[in-house]
Amino acid sequence: ELLARAIHEQSPRAAHPFVAINCSAFPESLIESELFGFEKGAFTGAERPKLGKIQKAEGGTLFLDEVTELSPSAQSKILRVLQERQFEPLGSLKTVPVDIRILAATNQDLEARVREGKFRDDLFYRLFVFPIYLPSIRDRKEDLDELIDFFTDKFCREMKKESRTFSPEARKVLRDYPWPGN
Repeated sequence: ELLARAIHEQSPRAAHPFVAINCSAFPESLIESELFGFEKGAFTGAERPKLGKIQKAEGGTLFLDEVTELSPSAQSKILRVLQERQFEPLGSLKTVPVDIRILAATNQDLEARVREGKFRDDLFYRLFVFPIYLPSIRDRKEDLDELIDFFTDKFCREMKKESRTFSPEARKVLRDYPWPGN
């Protein structure tokens, strides 16, 4: 998400929203209402309309983390957003125009998912315009010292604290850590 946010902040869309959604954090039954929003009465419990992440990102960037977790139905609807720049909130017959950039990330082999029939090939080609491969921390431990210094300085500035450093022992603990899931 940090890289996606940096891309957004250095782009002409920086003055508009950056909206992130972790697609694996929602069950299939809820992801579409989170992305596309819904009208009152669209389903049981929809007592008032809700804007989805796509509308909230208007003019800016929508970041789809773990995009491979999208259901086939959600993939189809995201493809429509990319192709036609419009969508329909759940329970609505009105089409909503939208101007967003979509950035997507996954820790899975997306091309393999396409070959296995688990991810739409047409959506893959729409998203895979400019791929950026970012190795996990466990695969680039030589960068840890620089990352530690950068983020320590950043957070000290943000919290208006005196600059701090990590001891050699603490740095070794971080270098020896296996960094699962990253």
